[in-house]
Amino acid sequence: MLEIKDLHVHYDGIHAVQGVNMSIPRGKIVTLVGANGAGKSSIIRSIAGLNRQVRGEMLFTRREGGTPLSLRGHPPEEMVRNGISLCPEGRRILPHLSVEENLMLGAYSRNDRDGIADDLAGVYTLFPHLKQRLWQKGGTLSGGEQQMLAVGRSLMSRPDLIMLDEPSLGLAPLLVKEIFGTILRINAEGKTVLLVEQNAYAALHVAHYAYILASGRVVLEGPGRVLLENPTVKNAYLGG
Repeated sequence: MLEIKDLHVHYDGIHAVQGVNMSIPRGKIVTLVGANGAGKSSIIRSIAGLNRQVRGEMLFTRREGGTPLSLRGHPPEEMVRNGISLCPEGRRILPHLSVEENLMLGAYSRNDRDGIADDLAGVYTLFPHLKQRLWQKGGTLSGGEQQMLAVGRSLMSRPDLIMLDEPSLGLAPLLVKEIFGTILRINAEGKTVLLVEQNAYAALHVAHYAYILASGRVVLEGPGRVLLENPTVKNAYLGG
């Protein structure tokens, strides 16, 4: 679905991503694991069209057998229309808007009313807590509920590829477990997931494939469950 070849990303003279190659197959969960500053968020922000100083290839094929689309140079709104959605780090919901108004913002690029209504019902099925708080202001929700809202908003564009940037950040252990259960359910419903996560154990546990990054480079890759048993990964990211 998405092929990245020799990706380089720069920020004001900083070479944040250095020659990264990776593949995100259709229908799989792929995770990027690494410490702060490893380049994880820079990669998904580049895919989403939020970084301009990008060199290399990012080829996205939305439909099976379709023509690959080069993502370089396209603004974020075109990425959404092409089937790519980003749930950003820090949630970034609009606190003064209600739960439903925040969700409807995720569907801004669509005009299929029946489809939007179906997807809204699907989000409320996935997150029953949100349905109970339909008209509650987003800023009054708990941290876990705000994360649910952010994920739900991303789903409202009906993406083929959903990218989740640190979805467990700042959440209590029980809520972390719930969020990762949600990721598995989203994937089971046919969405391809690209996950950026500092909780290496949880990320590798759910991922079909994983890339370990350090200083802007891929230093290790393989199936998530295999990397869980890798001594280097255990020592660096799983506390030995």
